[in-house]
Amino acid sequence: MHAVRPTPFDLAFQEFAQSEFPGIRTALEKAGVEPRDRDAFLMVREVISLIRELRPDEGLGTGIDQLAALVHHAYLFWDTEQATVVVSSSDLEALLQTSTFGPEVDRTRTGAFYAQMPLRRVWARVVEGEPAEPLDGCFVHLADRSSLRILGVFGIYPDRAGFSVVEVSGPRPSKLLREDGSPLFSPTLPGADRAGLFSIEGGEELLELGWRIELGSESWERAVKGTDRDLAPSSHRSDS
Repeated sequence: MHAVRPTPFDLAFQEFAQSEFPGIRTALEKAGVEPRDRDAFLMVREVISLIRELRPDEGLGTGIDQLAALVHHAYLFWDTEQATVVVSSSDLEALLQTSTFGPEVDRTRTGAFYAQMPLRRVWARVVEGEPAEPLDGCFVHLADRSSLRILGVFGIYPDRAGFSVVEVSGPRPSKLLREDGSPLFSPTLPGADRAGLFSIEGGEELLELGWRIELGSESWERAVKGTDRDLAPSSHRSDS
């Protein structure tokens, strides 16, 4: 069993999970709301109250969308017993160097999970013009039978209070290519190739990563624990 680092859920929601999430579950059941329905989830009074409690006094501006997404993913993760897929270094290399996985995902399953990446092996510029941040992992769940929601969590450091999040959703990208012809996920940072690192270029590439994680996750190790930011503009084209 690989060691599991503290997840973003552990860092941000451990204090609230036992006191707030059971009440949210009860409210969803009483209202007959499917938990994956983002719009309906965010209309539940208990969810609104939690988001207000988590929002800093100075407000978030457009960042409120990221907070709402994080709360939704965290709840679904809690509701599935905090299932965590541990992606080893060898798994990561296979994941990023091939686009073929099987068997096809069961589109009827509803479980959410967190895929924890090897430490500081995958990097992305979350905000254009700012330093790249390492990908800690991704929260993943099926939004519907043809779409995934992926919340990438970046920039977890011991001396940083918080982290960055980027959400993407949709069907799997078709024939995604980088405009410069370089392979998807190939490194873009100076010296990264020699260090064995990878890069995510834009939201489409994060979405493709999420689909590869979903399709490969059943063969990886799972650890069940009982307990206004966008990626910088990408340089991709679809080869149709």
